[in-house]
This record gives sequence, structure tokens and C-alpha cells, in this order.
Amino acid sequence: MRAILELENVTGGYSVGRPVLHGVSFSMKPGEMVGLIGLNGAGKSTTLKHILGLLTAHEGTIRVGGVTLQDDPGVYRSSYAYVPESPLLYDELNVSEHLRLTAMAYGVGNEAFEERTKRLYKAFQMEDKQRAMPGHLSKGMRQKVMIMNAFLSEPPLYLIDEPFLGLDPLGIRSLLERMVEMKRAGAGILMSSHILSTLETYCDRYIVLHRGRVRAQGELRAIAESAGLPDGRLEEVFFRLVQEEGSS
Repeated sequence: MRAILELENVTGGYSVGRPVLHGVSFSMKPGEMVGLIGLNGAGKSTTLKHILGLLTAHEGTIRVGGVTLQDDPGVYRSSYAYVPESPLLYDELNVSEHLRLTAMAYGVGNEAFEERTKRLYKAFQMEDKQRAMPGHLSKGMRQKVMIMNAFLSEPPLYLIDEPFLGLDPLGIRSLLERMVEMKRAGAGILMSSHILSTLETYCDRYIVLHRGRVRAQGELRAIAESAGLPDGRLEEVFFRLVQEEGSS
């Protein structure tokens, strides 16, 4: 099965002379949910920005669905949806117009648009906010709009960065349910979060970044064994890995 996302020896960052990432390599298959974890400054957001094409790798290759951004920008960018840590909305567009804009960008037809938006409004308790402007929404509601836009397009890859910040418990549950639904439909999901207990419950594999390098990757059992904690929980394993690296 072809990987939906591949990073090969990616070195990069904001300055050529001071890279943040050092030879980062990993891949994801369709139908996988992978947790990207690390301390603050480990390179998680920088990794996502390189995948998004917001930063250009100094070395290495990034492919989405076998295509690089340079090969075909249109195909590359239409193959993923992104949920950022902080919601970014257009002040002059209401909630419904944001969703309509996304549908136009991703080529979602009217019938699919109506069916998906109806389901998303209900799932995220936003049915009465369709005409609301961003300035009248709480941060959690703005985050819900970002999430609804991502799941409206139903691409083969989701890139999700700290999605739970500001969400109420029902919003968190709805988001997790949508991720499971998309995973079962064959989408790959790369999610960065500090809530390790949630990642342990939902993710198939993990990538541990530390100081811009892949410290460990694989299923929990594999990374636990590499940390010398064969029966360890994800939180214990993570702390052991980054503490060992920090003391070496």
C-alpha cells in the first residue's frame, strides 16, 4: 500500500544556518492515526509547516500521496486538510460562508455539501451559528469552524495540531468521533497533541520528536521496548525517552 505521507531525511527550519529539524524521516499509510509528540520546541509545528509547504526543506523530500509540492502544487495541496492550534478565520465571512468557500476550493458538489454540513453542524452543536460572524464567536466555536472546514473536504490526509485547546467536552468527543470515522474510511491522520492519554487511546503509532530529531517511532510496544519499559504507558515511555536523550 502506497504511503499517504512520506518524509525522507528532512532537514529544515526558518534559517538555513540554524535548522530546527535534522534528518526527520517517517511515513504514514492510509487508514492510520499517528501521534506526533514532543516537548515544546521539539519541532512538531515546524514539521507540520514543512508538510503544509509553509516552509521549504533545506534537504530531504516530502510527498503526499506520492506527489511533492514541486511536482504538482494543486494535487499536493488538495490532498490534505489542516486544523491549526489557533483558529484563523476571515472576519468578513460568516460560518456558512467559510464552509462554502472550502467546498469551492476542494470541489465539493452541492449535494455532498448539504449532507456534510448538516451533519457537521449537528455534531458540533453549531446549528444556530450558521450566520454568525467570527467576531461574535468564542475561541472554542472558532476552533469548531476550523474543524468543520477540515472534515467537510474529506481529503486522504488530515494534519491536526493541538486541536483540543478551547473545545468543550462535547466538541472534543465530536472531533474524536469524526477522526475515527475518517480513519475507517481510509484517511490518514497525523495529530500533534500534549494530551498523551488521548493519543494512547486513539493512535495506531507514534513519532517522538526531540530536539528536531526522531527519537523513536512505531507502535506503543515498539517504542516502549526501545525505552526499556516494555509494559509502559505512553506517558511513561515518552518521559523516559526525552529524559534519556536529554541526559546523554
